Amino acid sequence: MSGRTRVEAKVYLTPELARELEAMSVRLRRPKSQIVNAALASFVTNEGQAHLEGALAKRLDRLSRQVERLERDLQIANEALGLFVKAWLTATPPLAEEGRTAAELKGRERYSGFLRALGRRLADGPRLSAEVSEERPDV
Repeated sequence: MSGRTRVEAKVYLTPELARELEAMSVRLRRPKSQIVNAALASFVTNEGQAHLEGALAKRLDRLSRQVERLERDLQIANEALGLFVKAWLTATPPLAEEGRTAAELKGRERYSGFLRALGRRLADGPRLSAEVSEERPDV
């Protein structure tokens, strides 16, 4: 054991953990005792915990940035929808009864066109949030 004192200890593993240790030993081509020593050293010195905390902190930072972008994009979508509804309700006069059927047909046709355009834009067009940040006037 190259300069180390060898100490034997009896360790009892669950059958499942013993199978996992055996599989890892075969996969890594390392003796089980080496794997157990490394795991125990990591556990005792909290290296594993520090590594886990670092990885978790990075993941939480990434999630925080994603949530911030989602919040911003949702805010843009809400404001855009609100402006559209206000403009539509303000500018659209009520329909006379005799023109209602033709207007409904035209509305369905325009809605289908809108859905096709939306699908194309979502597939490969610029996003509204990108346009807003590029075209945003200085306040």
